[in-house]
Amino acid sequence: MRRRTVSHAGARGEAAAPVLVTGGAGFIATNVADRLLRRGQPVIVFDNLSRPGVEQNLAWLKQQHGALLEVQVADVRDVEAVGRAVRRASHIYHFAAQVAVTSSLTDPFHDFEVNARGTLNVLEAMRACERPPSLLFTSTNKVYGDLEDVGLRARGTRYEPSSRAIRSHGIDEQRCLEFHSPYGCSKGVAEQYVLDYARTFGLATVVFRMSCIYGPHQFGTEDQGWVAHFLIAAMRGEPLTIYGDGLQVRDVLYVDDLVDAMLIARRRARSLAGQAFNIGGGPRRTTSLVELLDLIGRLGGSRPLAQLRPWRTADQRYYVSDTRRFQAATGWTPKVGVAEGVARLRAWLRAGTRQAAKRVAS
Repeated sequence: MRRRTVSHAGARGEAAAPVLVTGGAGFIATNVADRLLRRGQPVIVFDNLSRPGVEQNLAWLKQQHGALLEVQVADVRDVEAVGRAVRRASHIYHFAAQVAVTSSLTDPFHDFEVNARGTLNVLEAMRACERPPSLLFTSTNKVYGDLEDVGLRARGTRYEPSSRAIRSHGIDEQRCLEFHSPYGCSKGVAEQYVLDYARTFGLATVVFRMSCIYGPHQFGTEDQGWVAHFLIAAMRGEPLTIYGDGLQVRDVLYVDDLVDAMLIARRRARSLAGQAFNIGGGPRRTTSLVELLDLIGRLGGSRPLAQLRPWRTADQRYYVSDTRRFQAATGWTPKVGVAEGVARLRAWLRAGTRQAAKRVAS
């Protein structure tokens, strides 16, 4: 296959060529695909359907959108399948990934092949195109390591930074990268390839280093999607395991707000090319684990039970995104607060539970 260095060619007609969403049956990807399809944009969902719950998301997308949606059951490690999909795309949302730190510790080779090699497959397929599509890659705050050097103090139900600047704004993109865990390494390697392919080959590629995202179509587990996991456990009356002391803090971003940012990034991919942005709820949308348990208790009438276990490898005691750089570049701001967003997700999960019960009864 012939490779070429490319320039920032004009964008293809958005409605004419489909948008490719790798890992497209996953939580965030389903929400992105749905938004695009509702606007009449053809979408190719490219997914190997390996994660629990994704078949349900895919069935819902098919039911909602019919022939406007195209599904390719394939793996990003399959070079030929990736190439066929990329050649038809006007833009790529690249979500396909191994997403759990714990799984990366068990099988680093698989983690690397999916996250690093799979991303390189997508980039090389783009580079082979006469008019390459643009791309948004979803990275992670784990590229900043465990942040052990950030001074913290326990205050009430959470940790807070000693630094006034970090308390006010969070962690910004000037923070040194310090990949920690095989997962952090594989995602970090992948995002650096994405950024370099903008610099070296002129591709319109953008990186989002994301914090905790939550919302409908999330089937959370202990390893990934913890807001949904906490809600699901509470609804089932099952105990939770918290690793650490529960005072650890994250900024949480409702998925609708993230989709807004992702659509902006698509429209502005040429001007944003070669840049990485921290994306999350920011300092105004934070929660500790114990604060989330309290909130769930207020919403549902009883606080979930939780048992404490030792800290896990690469756990961050405090991470809040400084999103000012993306906000300044695009004007984007999140709209949904923590209490409202958690209540929305709880309602969606309860509705799904009721529908499942009706299907069993019938």
